[in-house]
Formats: sequence, structure tokens, C-alpha cells
Amino acid sequence: MVTKHPLPGSERKVAQGTRVIGQCDPAERIEVFVMLRRQQQAQFDALMKRIEAGDASVKPLSREALEKDYGAAPDDIAKVRAFAAAHGLTVAREDPAARSVLLSGTIAQFQSAFEVKLERYQHHTAGQFRGRTGTISVPDDLRGVVEAVLGLDDRPQARPHFRIRPPFVAARAQQVSFTPPQLASLYQFPQGDGGGQCVGIIELGGGYKTSDLKTYFSSLGVSEPTVTAVGVDQAGNKPSGDPNGPDGEVTLDIEIVGAIVPRATIAVYFTPNSDAGFIDAVSRAVHDKTHKPSVISISWGAPESVWTSQSMNALNSVLQSAAALGVTICAASGDSGSSDGSGGGDQVDFPASSPYVLACGGTHLSASGSAIKREVVWNDGEQGGASGGGVSTAFEMPAWQQGLSATMTGGGSQPLSGRGVPDVAGDASPLTGYDVLVDGTQTVVGGTSAVAPLWAALIARINAAKGQPVGFINPKLYKATGVCNDITEGNNGSFAASKGWDACTGLGSPNGGKVAGAL
Repeated sequence: MVTKHPLPGSERKVAQGTRVIGQCDPAERIEVFVMLRRQQQAQFDALMKRIEAGDASVKPLSREALEKDYGAAPDDIAKVRAFAAAHGLTVAREDPAARSVLLSGTIAQFQSAFEVKLERYQHHTAGQFRGRTGTISVPDDLRGVVEAVLGLDDRPQARPHFRIRPPFVAARAQQVSFTPPQLASLYQFPQGDGGGQCVGIIELGGGYKTSDLKTYFSSLGVSEPTVTAVGVDQAGNKPSGDPNGPDGEVTLDIEIVGAIVPRATIAVYFTPNSDAGFIDAVSRAVHDKTHKPSVISISWGAPESVWTSQSMNALNSVLQSAAALGVTICAASGDSGSSDGSGGGDQVDFPASSPYVLACGGTHLSASGSAIKREVVWNDGEQGGASGGGVSTAFEMPAWQQGLSATMTGGGSQPLSGRGVPDVAGDASPLTGYDVLVDGTQTVVGGTSAVAPLWAALIARINAAKGQPVGFINPKLYKATGVCNDITEGNNGSFAASKGWDACTGLGSPNGGKVAGAL
């Protein structure tokens, strides 16, 4: 008799507003990926401590070295193979570097293998999905070997953090908007075109039209960048034709990066919107030996409370690998202020709350000629959106945030009890937003999802000039003084802007030249 053990952190509860609408077809085939422990974990932890402390003597690992020393052990992969065979599952893909094994089989086989019951659910906003409740179980010989089993359920995990200026019409003259090169100039980005760099972009739906990109870059007088769509887990570049949907996010990200670093290659990783898809796409981008992105932009996320701890730990572990490889990850901090749209109390958005990413918050920008006149926290009210930010309850305060406090809107401040979000900021209000072309429609878009690619483009310029990646930059940014434009006005709900770091705009918006100097 094989003893099965609950997989820590795998518990799923029925979310409010969700009901079971039927059983899954037991013969339906699905793919599930299993994440394994890292070999030499203690040695890796010691390396990460030095990276987190900003130890300049630590050189980024090569993707080959990471796989050899800190990937999945061959014995562990063999155990999963044997487990799969015993349950009639087939191994579709093995990736020792990403420590993942993709399994394929029927719903009935997976239910038996992991002792779960998969059912069809309906949710008022998420729609229909395959879900489960309770924990996932693994046998004795996989206990401690398997860290996460992802893909048994396919509920939508994240949302894009962009806001289209209402109503959806071409920008009116009295409202302010900027092209990405104008913002790069206002923020004093160092000169450069990103030649030789690859910027990775993660997308959980939608797509882009090549005709939009051609027209857009030509209208800016910028050479058209090389954009490559990379399909993950059977997803791909599939524009819906609706600029209000995910196409808005995809096109916004590409147009901002491409306009600022036209000579960089842009690799867009398309994946299904589920925790399994999200984690697999980030992992594929981080470990991609073909495109080798030196910086990755993520404009999707969700409140920490809607992630299972196995999913959150699995993605955080991938982001940790990125830091070890010298890949900078920029993530949007959310568009719903200090509550992150959670409906209950203050929350921060994940993956922005991971200590291994550069979390990007939002501002409202006024300019006069070629200079910034005034910049305040982005907060256009409940309908218009506000910069996400606050204090994580999932991650401890990192070394580089020691001694910081979050200023409260009602007065007073609280020392950080966990990871503070965001780290930096940039223009995000749709009222002072970005001119873009989506599905043939010229419009103005804002949201912190514009700030992540803005910072990613800045880092790509810096990497190109330096001839090597700056990597995990948080410790250096927090040590440097005056490299960001300090935002001291406004609030995002519970938190207020203040001198120095705050939980609305972090250290502030970029002075590109000074950021380059500090890195």
C-alpha cells in the first residue's frame, strides 16, 4: 500500500461567488507540470544572501551553470518518471534548469495519481474553469522532492494592470499624453537603442497585430524592432480585435519597449491565464537559452491572497533564479491602490511583492516643454485607478529595505513588517498616459503596466551601454541617493507619499542618467 502525503501549500478553497456546475469528463486530456526541489539548496541560499546584500564580487551565473549546480537532480526527475509510468501518465517535457517535468494524461489518471477531485466551476467574474478543493497528495518517494503540482485547475490567475483613458476615443487636445520617447526624454534616459539586448515580455492572453506595430513605429520615426512571439503551453499570439481586452496590454508593452530600445529584440512569451501558465512562462523566459533576455517585464498580477502558497513559492523560486542569472525583472504593482481591488483591507500585488523583482508603481505627470513640472502619486479615484502599494504579508522585509517605514494617509508612519511595495514608479495615470495604437485604434493608456516596460527599456539601454547586464538592481538602487525623482504628494488610499521611500511610489520615478550611474 502506497502512503500518500498532502503537498504543503497546495490547499485550494472555493472562492466566494463560485459554484460547482458539473463534473469533468474523465477522458479529457490535460497537461500538468511538476516543480522539483533545487539541488544544493543550502549553497544556493548562501549565494542569494550575497546577491541580496549587493555583494559586487558575485558574478551572475550562466544558464548552464545554474542548471548543472542548482537545477533538478537527475534522480529526482527519474522518480517523477517512475511515478508517471505507474499512473499511465506520459512525460511531455523535462527541463532540469527550470526544475520542471510536464506530464500529460486524462483527468481520471491525474485524479487518481494526486488524489484530487476535479470539477467544473462557474464564477461571476472568472467565468467557467476546471477546479479542485483540498490538498494535492504525493507518495512517499516524492515527499520533499516535489515542491508544486500546477495545472490541475485552470482558473484565471491574474489580471493585466492597464487602464484605457475613458471613453475609448482618440485623445482630446485638452488632455495630456506622451509618446514613450517623450517620457524617456523627460526622465533623462541615457542615449541608446538597446542594440544587442533582448527584452522578455510575459502575456497571459491577447496578442498584437504586426500592422499596428509597423504603423506605430513609423509614426514615431523609430525603426521597427524585431518582435518574436514565443508560445508557452499551447498559447500564442492571438489578437482578439478588442483593444479594451488583453490586446491592449500586449500592444502597450511592446510599443513602449520598442519605441525606447528599437534595436533590442523583444521576445513575447504568450501563456494561458492560470497559475501554471504564468509560472511556466516566466520560467521559460528566465531559462531561455535561445533569446537570453537580460530584462523581463511583467504587467500582470493578483492580490497575494488569491495565490496558493505552493504557486507563490514556485514563482518566487523562478524569480530567485532570475536574480542569480543577472536577469532584471520589472513587475507592475497594480492599479487599484492600497486594496489592490481585493475588496477586503489592504493588499499588495504578486509577483510585484516578490523581493526578487523591481516593483513599479505609478505617478501622475505634468510637464512643461522638456522638463517635468510636477509629479504626484497616481490616484484618479475608484473608477480611474491608483498606484498599487503597501506591505506584503507573504514576504519578509528584504535586507535593502531595513529601517524603512510606510507613511499612512491619516498621519504617522509604521515601520515595515514585511516587503514594502513598490520600489520605483513612473507615469501611469491614463489622464497623462501613453499614446499607443491598439487594434487599429489610436488611444491613450495608463496603468502600472506601462511603468514595468518603461523601466525595462531603461535597463535595456543601460545594459547595452555597459556591455553586460546590471542584473538584480534593488540593493544598489536603495543604497544610492538621489537617483530617482522623489514623489512627496498624494496617496494611494491607506498610504501617503513622503520624503524618501513610500508605499505609493517607492523611491520615485527615474532620473535615467543617475540610475545608469548608480548601476
